[in-house]
Amino acid sequence: MHSRDSRRLALQRLASLVAVPLFAPACSRSSSPEGDGRSSASSPPGSAPAAPAQGASAAPAQAAPAAKVKLALNWVPEPEFGGFYAARESGAFAKEGLEVEILGGGAGVPVVQMVAGGQVDFGLSGADEVLTARARGADVLPLFAVFQTSPQAIMTHESRGAKGIADILSSGGTLAIEPGLPYAAYLKKKHGFNKVKVVPYDGGVARFVADKDFSQQCFITAEPIAAKRKGSDPAAFLVASEGFNPYVVVVITRAALWKENPERVRAFIRATREGWRSYLHDPTRANEVMAKLNTSMDAETFVAAAEAQRPLIETPETKEKGLGVMTRERWETLAKQLADLGVLEKVPPIDDLLVAAL
Repeated sequence: MHSRDSRRLALQRLASLVAVPLFAPACSRSSSPEGDGRSSASSPPGSAPAAPAQGASAAPAQAAPAAKVKLALNWVPEPEFGGFYAARESGAFAKEGLEVEILGGGAGVPVVQMVAGGQVDFGLSGADEVLTARARGADVLPLFAVFQTSPQAIMTHESRGAKGIADILSSGGTLAIEPGLPYAAYLKKKHGFNKVKVVPYDGGVARFVADKDFSQQCFITAEPIAAKRKGSDPAAFLVASEGFNPYVVVVITRAALWKENPERVRAFIRATREGWRSYLHDPTRANEVMAKLNTSMDAETFVAAAEAQRPLIETPETKEKGLGVMTRERWETLAKQLADLGVLEKVPPIDDLLVAAL
């Protein structure tokens, strides 16, 4: 991919699929970040005051002011960001001495550039975009990967009897997919698209519901839920099962912030991890907050999406090493795949990418 966010150009998100549409498809949504005007309150304990002068009464200790930071989402508030809202609502950010303003995103919002340029302290991106942005000179670092398994998938009708993506691509019919996406290029190279009619992805499920021979790209946490609620019979298969599995919803910061204030970065990641633990345990409060900011997604859909994403976030590896864990091997594999597809000119030095201290 180039300067665009593959995830956002790929999808009409579930928010505009299952309720009365208040947003246009992803390619035409407003690119203005939408925050909720709130930030996490905090009152962390300060250090003890200096001893008063002889005979003077001791002044009360003053709490250290919370550090104000901004987090830019790369889409509108929905369950894939639930842990960040949970960190704010539960006080996890405040406990770390952080006052966090969460800025909602949309199609075309240049999150990586905002982080690299210092407009925001932290942002969310995909692993493939992080690598391509760094190749263009953006000095950003990945810190925490929410989705250990990518939710990118291909959806077909259960009645077609497909057992996987290879069956979909070899059994004819129509496939709606954005050809410029790295995972589309990967699938085309691995299986070929010569046995299906490839058409542009239009960001919805109407054509899927109407045509039993129609398949399409999707997020497994979104479009299949929408199609099922419209009476269809979706069967979705993860692209990750084909060997292309970039981390998704990756927290990034600029390298300069890590060098200048590593403890602030560590504090943000600690709170983020705690927020995701909280959200996975009980997403109710965070969903209520996000629902007020994203009124086109109803409560039932928030619940369904939160449950569908759980196994993609919480894996055997995260249970052993902690939520958000990233490995050198995964990043190196992705870099080699992107280079093989021509997305990257060469495989970058992965050791320069990862923050060992985290």
